[in-house]
Amino acid sequence: MMTPIARTTLPCGETLPVLGQGTWMMGEDQGSRSAEVSALRTGIDLGMTLIDTAEMYAAGGAETVVAEAIAGRRDDLFLVSKVLPSNASRTATMRACEASLRRLGTDRIDLYLLHWRGNIPLAETVEAFEALKAAGKIRHWGVSNFDADDMDELAGVPAGSAVQTNQVLYNLATRGIEFDLLPQARAAGLPIMAYSPVAQGDLAADRRLSALAERHGATAAQVALAFVLSRPGVIAIPKATQQRHVRANRAAADLVLSAADLAELDRLFPPPRRKMALQMI
Repeated sequence: MMTPIARTTLPCGETLPVLGQGTWMMGEDQGSRSAEVSALRTGIDLGMTLIDTAEMYAAGGAETVVAEAIAGRRDDLFLVSKVLPSNASRTATMRACEASLRRLGTDRIDLYLLHWRGNIPLAETVEAFEALKAAGKIRHWGVSNFDADDMDELAGVPAGSAVQTNQVLYNLATRGIEFDLLPQARAAGLPIMAYSPVAQGDLAADRRLSALAERHGATAAQVALAFVLSRPGVIAIPKATQQRHVRANRAAADLVLSAADLAELDRLFPPPRRKMALQMI
C-alpha cells in the first residue's frame, strides 16, 4: 500500500508534494500525445499533483499537452511554468504569461519561473512577476538555473525575497549544488526543485546502482530518484511518458534508503569537496 507523498513547504507557507511530474520534450510529436496525456493523468491519480512545464518546451506544445491532461481537474493541481530569459522584460513577461495561460487553459499559474538568467536586469523581471501576482495571473514566482551568487544578487533586488524556489539540475551524477547552493537554500527555507533527477535516464542503466537496487527489490532508476527525494527541502520532477514509468517513479517515493545505503551512494557518487559551477541542460 502506498503512503501519501511527503510534502515540503514554500517560504509563503504553502506545501507541495516532493514528487511531481516534468514535461520537457513532451508535445514534440503528435503521435505521442495520447501517451503523454495518459501518463500525466496517471501521475495525478497517484498523487503527483505538481506539474512542471515551460513556454520553451516544444515551443508551447508541452503546455497544451498539460492542458489536455488536467482538463476538469485544475483545482487539484499545482502548475509550474517558465518564461524564457528573452521574454523577461516587464512587457514581454506579461505577454509570455498570457500566452502560457491560454495554452494551459487556465486563469492562473501557481508558480512562474525565470527559466535561466539572461541580459534583462533581475529587478525588471521581478517587477513583472509582482505585477502578474497583483493581477492574479500567477500566485507565486521563482527562478531556475540560478547559482549561489545569482541567488545572493536576487536577494538584493526589490521584492527579491518573494522568490519561492530555484529549479536546478540535481541527481546522483550531478551533486555540485550540495557544496553551496543547497545549504544556502536550506538556510533560507527555500525548496530546491530538481530537474532530470535520473540524469535523463542515464542512471537507470548505471551498473553501480545494481546491487543496492537488488537489495531493495527496486530498479536503479528508483534508487536514483529515492536519493533525490531523501534530501530535505528538495522536490523532484521526473518526466515519464509511459504509465509503467510513472508508476515506478511513484513507487520510488516509498523507497526508504538507510544511512548505510546513503553512505554507499556517497562512495559510488562522491559529493563535491569544492565549489563547482552550476551545471544545466
